[in-house]
Parts: sequence; C-alpha cells; structure tokens
Amino acid sequence: MRERDDHNRHKSGVVWLTGLSGAGKSTLAVGLCEALLRRGYRAYVLDGDNIRAGLNSDLGFSHADRVENIRRAGEMAALFEDAGMICISAFISPYRSERETARRAARRFHEVYVKADLATCERRDPKGLYRKARAGVIENFTGIDDVYEPPENPALVIDTTVTTVEEARTLLFEYVMGQFGDAPE
Repeated sequence: MRERDDHNRHKSGVVWLTGLSGAGKSTLAVGLCEALLRRGYRAYVLDGDNIRAGLNSDLGFSHADRVENIRRAGEMAALFEDAGMICISAFISPYRSERETARRAARRFHEVYVKADLATCERRDPKGLYRKARAGVIENFTGIDDVYEPPENPALVIDTTVTTVEEARTLLFEYVMGQFGDAPE
C-alpha cells in the first residue's frame, strides 16, 4: 500500500458517505471526485445507481438484499483502495452493522454522515422515490417504512439542511485533503 501511496503521491482509502435518499450524497461524491481528479488524485465514485445497475442488479430491497448490497459495495470499495485510489462511496447504507462490515473491508475508512431531515429529503425527492414509497409503490423504503440508523461516531457530519451545496463540497474536500493529502514521507 505504501508503494502505491508513494507512486500516486497521495494516500488511498475509502470515503463512505451515508444518509437518507435526497440528502446529497451523490452530489457531494461527484463534486469531490471531480475536484480530486483536477488536482491529479486517483479517485472513483461508487454509488447505489452504478452498483445496482450492474454488480448488484440481482438484488432487491429486502433487508437481506440491502445487507448484501452494502457488503458487496464495501468489498468493491476496498479493491479500489488496494489499487491506490480514493474510493468515494455514496450509499444510503441504512444499518450501522453493514457500515461496520464495509469499514472492516477497508484499511482506511472514513465515514461521512450527510445529514438531512426526512422533510428536507422528501421536499428534494430528486427521483420521486418518496412519493412512490408514500403511495405504497415502493416497500421497505428507508425513512418511510424501514429504519435509518445514523452513524454514532462519523469522521465528519455535513448537515445539508443548513449548508449550501458549495459549502458542503468545501467541507468535504477540506476533510479529504487533510486525510489523504500527500503520501507519507
């Protein structure tokens, strides 16, 4: 790992963004990745959309399937880390125990809680999922008829109900630069 860090001139690891649907996880992940790539960092975004479209297309949204979804995502994030990259993972990942499973797969794991209250997320509802869940079209939807267990000790909390997208991106970028900056001497 040290050799890759030295070669890349930055540390590798996993930045795991968790929070309700509509909290801003993917927006922040993509913004962070773009900022890192512009500065020569090796980074990649994994999120629910790109994982469920391929690797996890065989999974639904039952409790067991959600657990397996996050287990696979955590293993995939750890592979990116092993390849010397900063893997920015944006998943609702509603259960603490599954986030712990993802943490154990990685060497450097940074849990970031993208916090937004349910009312704010429902107001944003970028994919119309909350409307569908309220109408009974989607079952087991986090925050409606399934639980979200907030992190107990996240490395960083970004409350998107009170920060602008730009402020939130800056907070996340500054945190990541402090953790993954130049490779160790």
